[in-house]
Amino acid sequence: MVTTTALEEELARLAGSVPDPELPVLTLAELGVLRGVQVLGPGRVEVELTPTYTGCPAIEAMSTDIEQVLHEHGIPDVSVRTVLSPAWSTDDISAEGRRKLAEFGIAPPRARAAGGAVPVALSVRCPHCGSTDTELLSRFSSTACKALRRCAACREPFDHFKEL
Repeated sequence: MVTTTALEEELARLAGSVPDPELPVLTLAELGVLRGVQVLGPGRVEVELTPTYTGCPAIEAMSTDIEQVLHEHGIPDVSVRTVLSPAWSTDDISAEGRRKLAEFGIAPPRARAAGGAVPVALSVRCPHCGSTDTELLSRFSSTACKALRRCAACREPFDHFKEL
């Protein structure tokens, strides 16, 4: 059993507070990509980070931002390690992260049903008016993890964070 020290918890809070470079409305903790922080020795810390998908270009910016915030808090030797297993999924987005996405105008991913199945409902709720009468405009939006949709009720376009 691995025990987390108070210092590791504080460093995880700091690293987790870094905004996502592609979705700055979310922190890395809310997005669920921060997997762990381990103190390796005096002034030496390793941070584990899982990208939203393999080859995600934002992982470098996330790593740099984590290193910077921990350097600013007195940790001289910070290494950020990319961890691919277990793979990130949209289930890793916190409830607060989902709320913030919707508030920001991005339809959050649908939650998985019991047993891990992706819901079969094809409707995506409009973050502007709440209607489920929406249509897919493009499978990709500003980032590969989002699709572009439009609401038939209010006619507003919006991003939908795809379920992964």
